[in-house]
Amino acid sequence: MPWERIAEELADMLGVLAHPQRIRIIELLKDDELDVSSLQRQLDVSQSQVSQHLALLRSRRLVTQRKSGRRRFYRLTDPQIVQWLFNGVQLLGPELEAVEQLRTAVHQFDRGAPAHHDRISHNAANT
Repeated sequence: MPWERIAEELADMLGVLAHPQRIRIIELLKDDELDVSSLQRQLDVSQSQVSQHLALLRSRRLVTQRKSGRRRFYRLTDPQIVQWLFNGVQLLGPELEAVEQLRTAVHQFDRGAPAHHDRISHNAANT
């Protein structure tokens, strides 16, 4: 694949990720699949907003869906995206309080321990 094409694809993916709610969705899906209602409650946004964000994430094959009756469950296509995003947090600088909390969450994630979504998301939102 020529570098121009790679640069375009990466720019498109970064554009999809360039929204705080979509980053939060990825963070929430890192441990398990969730349905739209669960994501809506945790993000505190409308169901249509969650669905729009998920549609964009699906368009870049970052999440996949599974239907169960009338409900749709979403999961990460490749969990490595979580590590990639959290590594990017280091670029924000060590002065941010949330950086250390995210590093701890990533370390727990790498070791297979469940991270605490609410604490991380709440603290990150307050910085």
